[in-house]
Amino acid sequence: MTLATVLGGLFRVLERVERKAAYLRGKGYHGGTPQEEARWAHDLLGSAPLLAIDIGGNVGHYTAELRRRTSGVEVHVFEPSAVNVARLKARFSADPAITIVPAALSNSAGEATLFSDAPGSPLGSLSLRKLDHLGIPFDVQETVSTQRFESYWRDHLGMRPLDIVKLDVEGHELDVLEGFGPAIDCVKVLQFEFGGCNIDTRTYFRDFWYFLSEKSFDLYRIAPIGYEYIPEYRETDEFFSLSNFVAVRRVT
Repeated sequence: MTLATVLGGLFRVLERVERKAAYLRGKGYHGGTPQEEARWAHDLLGSAPLLAIDIGGNVGHYTAELRRRTSGVEVHVFEPSAVNVARLKARFSADPAITIVPAALSNSAGEATLFSDAPGSPLGSLSLRKLDHLGIPFDVQETVSTQRFESYWRDHLGMRPLDIVKLDVEGHELDVLEGFGPAIDCVKVLQFEFGGCNIDTRTYFRDFWYFLSEKSFDLYRIAPIGYEYIPEYRETDEFFSLSNFVAVRRVT
């Protein structure tokens, strides 16, 4: 047996150990279900939400779980895909506490192209992602409207406090947050994902950490064994396998 063979086997073992340790800290742990995601937001909010915003609502599983947990919560769902908007309207048409907004949120109002691998896909993004290595073609396009959340918050929500904001826009989270303007100061709990789509949009965890910490949020990574508080930015936090984070308004 050659030294290269021995080292190759050792490195494979170390890789498995490294991946397992990272997973237990939430790196690559995407949480699984909307039920779990909603529970994290509720736990860290510490009280029953009155107003929640579901950005990138897809077919409404997260919204449905919020309504199941708190019957009095009002939810505004932003979803650009026409296929999914139709599904959302069919699912929630009888619920007056849910408002469906057929638009994508961004840092400007106008139009954009929604790219995906299939109509209504949860992978839909305002970026043309390159997923050839996964055998996923991004060859479906749809023109969608975009708006800044700041305008919606002012014109339709009366600049009210925002108890829970869920953000799942496949790499364009920072553009959406930029479009919040002063509304970001009224957010109590913000839940978002970070992973492979941020490679396509060239955004980094560092960008999120500085933006949120400067806006008086404490940042947590969700792990299978609990929440890991992230008090400072570290380059080792740049982990591009899907991970979930919750930002909580700092108590001053």
